Amino acid sequence: MASKPIRVLTQGALYTVATPSAPKVKDLRTGEIATHPQTGEPLHTVSLLEMADGAADLLKVTVPASKIPQGLRLGVPVRPVGLTATPWARIFNDQLSDGVAYRADSIEMENTK
Repeated sequence: MASKPIRVLTQGALYTVATPSAPKVKDLRTGEIATHPQTGEPLHTVSLLEMADGAADLLKVTVPASKIPQGLRLGVPVRPVGLTATPWARIFNDQLSDGVAYRADSIEMENTK
């Protein structure tokens, strides 16, 4: 059963780049890169530090490669546009794994004037 993505409210939160953008690998054995299901565009992941309500969380966010700005580097303030969270769970070798998959339509650098 597929889970429905949940829109993440980003207002009031601060985001900074925690790891640089890298291609999202679909199959570790073959090295195949994941692509967007509708457009076929390669997907990348970027880790963002989200700071809100006196706490910080590390989010690994999947974004279309063309929607990540050039010059993105560690510590740069950004804004994830259209951020969604999808809970997931699976059983492998009788072990339950679960988590949250984050996706964004794009990443924008914040104006830090």
